[in-house]
This record gives sequence, structure tokens and C-alpha cells, in this order.
Amino acid sequence: MGKSGKPGSRTVFVCQQCGKESLKWLGRCPNCQEWNSFVETTVKAATPTNISALENPPQELSQVATKISDRIPLPLAEFNRVLGGGLVSGSMVLIGGDPGIGKSTILLQVSALVAQAGGKVIYVSGEETLSQIRLRAERLGVSGERLYLLAETDLDVILSHLEQLAPSLVVIDSIQAVYLPELDSAAGSIGQVRECTLRLMHWAKPNAVPVFIAGHVTKDGAIAGPRVLEHIVDVVLYLEGEPFSAYRVLRGVKNRFGSTNEVGVFEMKEQGLIEVGNPSKAFLSQRWGEAIGSTVVPTLEGSRPLLVEIQALTTPTAFGLPRRTANGVDFGRLLLITAVLTKRAGLRLGNQDIIANVTGGLRIGEPAADLGIALAIASSARDVAVDPQLVAVGEVGLSGELRAVSQLDRRVAEAARLGFERCLVPKTGARISAPKNIKLVPVSTLREAIRVGLVGKRTGEAKSPNT
Repeated sequence: MGKSGKPGSRTVFVCQQCGKESLKWLGRCPNCQEWNSFVETTVKAATPTNISALENPPQELSQVATKISDRIPLPLAEFNRVLGGGLVSGSMVLIGGDPGIGKSTILLQVSALVAQAGGKVIYVSGEETLSQIRLRAERLGVSGERLYLLAETDLDVILSHLEQLAPSLVVIDSIQAVYLPELDSAAGSIGQVRECTLRLMHWAKPNAVPVFIAGHVTKDGAIAGPRVLEHIVDVVLYLEGEPFSAYRVLRGVKNRFGSTNEVGVFEMKEQGLIEVGNPSKAFLSQRWGEAIGSTVVPTLEGSRPLLVEIQALTTPTAFGLPRRTANGVDFGRLLLITAVLTKRAGLRLGNQDIIANVTGGLRIGEPAADLGIALAIASSARDVAVDPQLVAVGEVGLSGELRAVSQLDRRVAEAARLGFERCLVPKTGARISAPKNIKLVPVSTLREAIRVGLVGKRTGEAKSPNT
């Protein structure tokens, strides 16, 4: 059993990644498979609840009064899109992202916009000094009226300042830096972070003040330490992007007040994160002509259609086992598409290293991009370009058939708006009314799609036979 500590408490070992408790130390967590993640933690005994003192008895559903939550619209349209139309009073919003991705930058920009609109904002930083934040503010062009900075990590002190100033928005940067003195565990541990978030939530709800909290992410992209935070907060946003790419994608993965899987696209500049009004045009801005191994795919991010460029490169392997590399696409889908191309389309890829990449640092998770990935691989393997005026969308089945995708009309309309002339679509889902300036090309199999989509002659030595 766990060791006894203070009266009314016990000592257990808690995984700092998933929150699993154990009476003894374990080298590897049996729940999340993380190594060396168990930390000794003192847990206080629960206080019995006085049933007679309960103030919220059960209510019949038909008698519950409906209440529309007040929203605070932001002048940042892309941020509003992800939030579902603006900040909700009393909501807890968690923003995660890799170090240096721009979490503090976008939080400071949002704070400045709310302050400029007449609200009082408190920006709490547990990792930077006030002078460091001021330097960032000067670079972003933030004047600072009605924006109060607080460099503090003690949550009790932070809450006392919040009570005195009565702000309209609170930012905690970051949740791993704040702590409660009455807890024995160190700042950033799962016990500290969970209790600090609950205290902030209990303050935010009665006062109807929205709270932003920033959280670090681990190497696999999960919120560092307290994965349980995703269940406590109202909204979870991830700021994604390649470290050396100028584009950042703010993705919503949980939202109790709006739709999930919405994205906002920003570009990192010297003035901070700038909204990208036409993301499709931005992602395709550096595409040129008949590029071999390049296909344009109309993907769907939430309710927004985006045109992205998928590139592929096949080269003879220098080792016995060919490698598969996926950047921005699911690795499992890449293996599936490669196997179908080999078995059903006749491409000899068993001795080829295959690299698939989505330009601009965007990540695509939907199967509708299968056909675009397959065309890019076939283009590189045959050394023949894909038609530059063509976009391709469709899910690839294991038998080599093409399956229909959702909201095809919106995808085709986005392609027509950017000047593409043809759209390769599955025959089963081609019964839509397309714009006049674009032609639908229905195909039923992957073999037929490769024959229609590739144009021109080979520019080099063939790497695989004709199908």
C-alpha cells in the first residue's frame, strides 16, 4: 500500500502523462505506455459531503430554463471561426502547441484586441518577466491600455488580484507554471495542474469571465502532463505548423459552444500572427506548372474547403527495406495507398522509397485525400506530371475502387473559384451541380484515375511499367 504522510492523506504514484494512479512506482505506465512518468504524490482524503447542505437538487428536464450564452466577438475573424463565433462568458479555453509555435503571441494579440474594445484584461505570465512581455508587445504594436500584466505563479495570489481588478478576460500563460501552496507536489505535476484548472474554473463560471490557459504539448502532440485537462475545460484548441514554415493552423478539437474540427489559418510575420483571408491561394502560391509528383486536393477542414498541394517522391531504395515517410498525411493511409497502387494499379513500388508531403505545414486526416496522394505517387514513379488544371478528390478502397466523399459540391466550388478546369471525382458521387467553369471527370477505379490524371510524356527513365 502507499506510504502514509500527513493525517488524512496518503502517498501514491501518479503518471504525469495520463493520470493513472499506482500504489507503487512503475517504470512504464500500463495505460499510456510512457516510460519514467510516475511521480510520488500526496493525495488528501476526500471530505464527506453533507447531503442536507446540497443546494442543487435534481430538476426535471422539461422544467429547466434555457439560457443563451453571451458571446464576446473578437476582431480576429479566424479566431472567431474556431471558437464558434466568439468567446463565451465564463468559458475555459485551453490552447496547446509546440514550444515557439506562437501560443504566447496569439494570446497577447487577443488580449490586446479585447482591451482595445473596452474590456479589462489580465495577462498572467509564469514563465516570462514583465519586461520580456513588453518587448513582445512593442514588436506586435500593442499599446497596452486596459491590459494588465502579472508575473506570478502562486494561484492564491493570482485569484486575489482577479477579485480586485474584476477583468473581462483572463490569460494564464502557462498552466504548468502556476501552483497551489497547499499541495505538496511540484508545479507542473498532474495534481497541481488539475487542481489549479478546477480553481480557475470555479472562479470563472460564477463571475462570467472567459479564461484562456496555455499548455505545452509532448513530442506526440498531447497536452503535456495533464491530459485530463481536455475533459475539464470547455474548449481545446491546438496551434499547429512546421517550425520553419510561416503558416500556423489553429485547430479546434473540442468545443462545448460550437462545432469542432474548425480551423483558422494565420501567417507568422514580424507583426505577429496575421490572418490569411484566402488560405487556398496561400497554400498554392508557390506551385508551378506541370510539377512531377504534385497534385492539388480540395480538402475539408471543419466547414471550410481548402485547396492544398500534396507532393510525393519515389526513389530506388539504397537499403533492403524501402522506407515510407509521411509529412502532413496519416502514415497508415500512405501504407494503404502504396499497397493498392502495387496490387491493383500495377506499379512496382516494392523497391522504392516513398515520401509524401503536404505543403505549407498543414495536416490532412480525411480519406478524401487518398486519390490525390495516389496520383502524386504514380506521377513520381512514372516521371510524368499531373494535369496542372486538375484537382482530385476521392477515397481509395482496398480493391482499387474510388468511394464517394462528403460535401463534394463545396470542394468543387472552391476549385472552380481558384481557376481549376477539371476535377477528378468518384463516379458514385458525381451527381452534383458543378460551376460552369469546371468540368467533373468521374472515374470508378484508381487505375482509370491514373490514366486520366497523368499527362505528357516521361521526362526520364521509367521507374515502373505501364498499367
